[in-house]
Amino acid sequence: MPNLPLDEIQITQRDPGTGRPYSISALNPKRVVSRNFLPYTPPPESCSPAVLEEFLERADFITKDLQWLLSLPHDCFWCQVIFDESLQKCLDSFLSNAPRKYDRCTPYPPTVQQVQDKLHRYVFLTFLRMSTHKESKDHHITPSVFGEIIYNNYLFDIPKLLDICVLFGKGNSALLQKMIGNIFQQQPSYYEDLDESIPTLLQVFSSIMKVCGLQQDDCKEPLKLRDAKPSSPLDMAEQELQDAIFYFCDTSSTIWAFLEIFPSASKTLQKHNFLSGLSSFYELCCPELESAIIKRKFVDESMQLDLWRRLCHSKKKLLEISHILISNTCLQPILEHRAENIQPYVEEFLQILTNLLPERRFLCDYDEKFPVVEDISLLQQVSPSLDETRTTYILNGVQSAWTEARKFKPHIPTPASNRAKRDSEGECGSTEQNSQYLDEPECLGATAGPFPSGVELDSLVSQVKDLLPDLGEGFILKCLEEYGHNVESVINHLLEDNLSPHLQGLDRTMPRQQKVDPCPLVSSRSNVFAEDEFDVFSRDVVDTSRIWKGRRKQESATQLLADKSEILAQKERYTQYSMISEELPVDADYDDEYDDTYDGNQIGANDADSDDELISRRPFTIPQVLRSRNQEDVEEEIEENEAEEETGPKPDHFIQDPAVLRERAEARRANYYARKGFRHDNAATVAGGARGQGQTRETTQERRKKETNKGARANHNRRVMADRKRNKGMIPS
Repeated sequence: MPNLPLDEIQITQRDPGTGRPYSISALNPKRVVSRNFLPYTPPPESCSPAVLEEFLERADFITKDLQWLLSLPHDCFWCQVIFDESLQKCLDSFLSNAPRKYDRCTPYPPTVQQVQDKLHRYVFLTFLRMSTHKESKDHHITPSVFGEIIYNNYLFDIPKLLDICVLFGKGNSALLQKMIGNIFQQQPSYYEDLDESIPTLLQVFSSIMKVCGLQQDDCKEPLKLRDAKPSSPLDMAEQELQDAIFYFCDTSSTIWAFLEIFPSASKTLQKHNFLSGLSSFYELCCPELESAIIKRKFVDESMQLDLWRRLCHSKKKLLEISHILISNTCLQPILEHRAENIQPYVEEFLQILTNLLPERRFLCDYDEKFPVVEDISLLQQVSPSLDETRTTYILNGVQSAWTEARKFKPHIPTPASNRAKRDSEGECGSTEQNSQYLDEPECLGATAGPFPSGVELDSLVSQVKDLLPDLGEGFILKCLEEYGHNVESVINHLLEDNLSPHLQGLDRTMPRQQKVDPCPLVSSRSNVFAEDEFDVFSRDVVDTSRIWKGRRKQESATQLLADKSEILAQKERYTQYSMISEELPVDADYDDEYDDTYDGNQIGANDADSDDELISRRPFTIPQVLRSRNQEDVEEEIEENEAEEETGPKPDHFIQDPAVLRERAEARRANYYARKGFRHDNAATVAGGARGQGQTRETTQERRKKETNKGARANHNRRVMADRKRNKGMIPS
């Protein structure tokens, strides 16, 4: 008999007052063990022994309580999870207050770090067991009932799932994918909750823009007279700027972690044009926040570097979120052949990229991290009917965005005072900001790019020199490199005499050093020998074994003459020429317009060459080097026979009879056509028989050909053109 699921099991208990047995459900509040789970507090930033001891004691209590909870049997565990409110508050406090890896500022002491990691592990195991409806064959819950339990008792909701992904996603992605996939599968109502929570996520970015005094183009409203002018990130309070960037970093990292674990949510997000909202926020707000961080003077100078790294980390996550949305809504269904008709997905992909073209900064940074041309090339391979005009338009738009958004990487120096301060820290660790967020490389986004050079650099130098003409160009270049090629910052520091220590010791009249190209002619060299195997200017290693002067070393003259490799290599090439032949077509028409005006003249009669050359082709002669012995003997016999024929006396006729010449030419022509196998002379056919006796079919055909073609040359095709006009109705017949 199969074991019943937990929701159908009844347990018999006795009434403590009367002693009578009675049955209750296995999931009953009366079975809950009274145990007070403490709420979680994050590790303290202070190194005070009393504060650290309080945290360690509280974390130890919570860890032991979770160990006890995980050791309970299946039915007792679920009773405690469902009906113990203190447990829910403890787990919720950990999800809300546990430090994320991107916002931890101070490295904890080893003892604190060890306790925090242990507590982190047991909280994850608790959530993992809460998301499993079947632990074994004997311990399981009906899937539909499981979905109702976790949904109605708020064991999981969308904010909790987001926090779980961002806290436990690194290193546990496989388990989390099964965990969240099982939750959404057993309770589809979570899809509806996700759909309703997306406007709230978009509202987060709108609120950040509102705090920074920015509005999107589609929601701009006239500013009321009684309202104060909105503050910009450059003049807002330092704490407000810090809170806005922290909020931005936490939101972007959380959404990215959730989509990385549960990519199926991409379709739900894209239904609300989530990608369009992200790109607009990136285009409008991120440059303002960058400018504010660079230009402001902070009370704690280390805060500037921390805010910069948080902002770059957040921008990187926005780009990765956009890529996940595009991949899972457009590219993956096409590549995995999950849809029979891929045209709607191709159309959606092209439409998304077309909508992103106005967002120049976002498009450049996205194309730098995820090249658009690769996605389009992939679609061209899968869908041959891809609209080439639209793809060309998109690629040109990306290229023009790169041309317009010329961006420079600002330089944010770390003050020397901070280094000295970090070196003098105690055992709690230094106050140096952790530059690695999730162990990923720093992404400078819109600030990533080459330093200005050439004409742009000369323009920056001239701007400074126009205001301060006494300074040398070399000194100005050093100042520009120090302050991120910001002309306003350089001029401000020069006028206030507030330069960095290593700049104050430089000569202010220092000239600009000219970089001379050591060999400009070699670098611009271009000829037929460039980039070959012996070009020492384009390659460092050359096969010297193939280079020698005169005869190779250790090679005798006999060996050199015996080497026939070059002759054998050319033999096949020359044998192909002997296969060429010229033959006149068999169905050649008789040319009635043959011009015999000069047949009687003795043109070339006294020449040594025979007139057979006019109608014959000189036979192909194999080079002597490629001949075999049999071929040489046969050709010698042919040459001897030809010599004997030519030794006979040739009479010298000064004037020959034209009739004789015509007869000879006609005989040669007849002989030639006889050898070729067809009859050329059809004069008798054209002449026909006697009048009144009828003509043969061949005579009629030949006369028709003659009538049609007799005006092809001298008469300029008049008959053909007349027939064409008559057929078109231009001449009445």
